[in-house]
Amino acid sequence: MYKIVEKNQFAYGSVTSRNGEKISVALLNEDKCLVSSSYTVFEIIDSEQLDPEYLMMWFRRSEFDRYARFMSHGTVREQFGWEEMCDVDLPVPSSIEKQREIVSEYNVVNDRITLNEQLAQKLEDTAQAIYKQWFVDFEFPISKEYAESIGKPELVGKPYKSSDGDMEYCDVFERDIPKSWGAISIKNFAKQMKSGGTPRRDVEEYWNSKDVPWLKTGEVANCVITESEEYISKLGLNESSAKVYPNDTVLMAMYGDGKTKGQVGFLRIEAATNQACCSMQCEDTYDACFLFYYLRFNYQEIVRSAIGGAQENLSKGLIENINILKVDKNIINSLPFVQFIDCSENYVKENRTLKQLRAVILQKMSQV
Repeated sequence: MYKIVEKNQFAYGSVTSRNGEKISVALLNEDKCLVSSSYTVFEIIDSEQLDPEYLMMWFRRSEFDRYARFMSHGTVREQFGWEEMCDVDLPVPSSIEKQREIVSEYNVVNDRITLNEQLAQKLEDTAQAIYKQWFVDFEFPISKEYAESIGKPELVGKPYKSSDGDMEYCDVFERDIPKSWGAISIKNFAKQMKSGGTPRRDVEEYWNSKDVPWLKTGEVANCVITESEEYISKLGLNESSAKVYPNDTVLMAMYGDGKTKGQVGFLRIEAATNQACCSMQCEDTYDACFLFYYLRFNYQEIVRSAIGGAQENLSKGLIENINILKVDKNIINSLPFVQFIDCSENYVKENRTLKQLRAVILQKMSQV
């Protein structure tokens, strides 16, 4: 059995004990949809007294999640029932225009966050397309130097392979690749590779400062890293094998579940990591960006090489011996990947600020 939800109606699931301390509630902005019969569907009686989107903003507040969880009851499954929902008191501006003004302010911020996420995804899609064109199909544009070396200046900018660029078989990759490229291990490509360590968690002095950002594997999620959830003190660093890595370091998660292991991050801050992350520092930003995207787009192959019993892992030694394409440096330097990283960093930073502003707007609702 299903229930029909009409436009501007709400649907919520009353069970809170198995939902990560949150209550499931949504406002439908489209024409209609179907939901499970376990959901409660309701609507505002008079939308000129209470704007539906204003009420939805209230439901998005972390304070409401905590209230719903506190007021939940039951044995096997705790629930925040319909009666409890109806008993919720909330401050509402008497003017519907004021409610809509607050909603509009919130939506402007939220729409900008969504736009940035869409732009970041387009960057990702473009990077993937360029990677495939240049390093899978080998249709990168022919350089002036190469065109002149073969006596065909008219080929400048033309796609390499389809313009009869020289190819030769590579035993490592078991396929034809551009002549003179070959294979190189990450250990030989990177300038330096390290893995860290974790200071004792029971020593408060190691963790009670904002000295150095501390990254865990869950934050190494195929992304540009501009902040951390936790920090470590300089004392904690000195008393352990933890390392601080500079900007433009590429990190790979060595342990974790199927969604974590093998994922990479690109540092745009100085940060330390635990022993579950492997760091790769390259000669310059261009090499680092190339390595970051190379590892991302060969993720499945890398993860298949993981070893271990109960929990497979990618050891530092295993990562060191991963072979990547040995690409002409001029080609690496002509890639737009550095610009992609720069743009992604800007989107991440802007969204962080916007999310803080969004939280402030929600917080102000209790003061109207």
